[in-house]
Amino acid sequence: MIAVSASDENIRTAELVKIQSAVNMLPIFAEYDIDRLNRMAQTVFDLFEQEDGLDALFGLLRENLPERLYETGYALACDVAAADGTLQETELRLLEEIRYELNIDRLHAAAIERGARARHVT
Repeated sequence: MIAVSASDENIRTAELVKIQSAVNMLPIFAEYDIDRLNRMAQTVFDLFEQEDGLDALFGLLRENLPERLYETGYALACDVAAADGTLQETELRLLEEIRYELNIDRLHAAAIERGARARHVT
């Protein structure tokens, strides 16, 4: 979620609110230490500054996110991207990379994306 928000180098308030809301409300984060959020954000920012940082980010993602949660992670990333009502080119490219790296089925990805779009339409 943080990577998608930071991908266009402009973290918007709506995106931050979406991340905070997801972490506070969703059952998947019931055991999550909210204080880790700042450390995760700093890790993402540091990786974005490195030449191979995106590859390292995806490596960390695959190591730490169980495969059964790949679609959930993608759905949360889509929600953050859609939260401000616009999708920047960099956000779309990162979502495409996430789909590829997590091997999200194209049909499932389309359904997830459509759901995010429907939830955030104004």
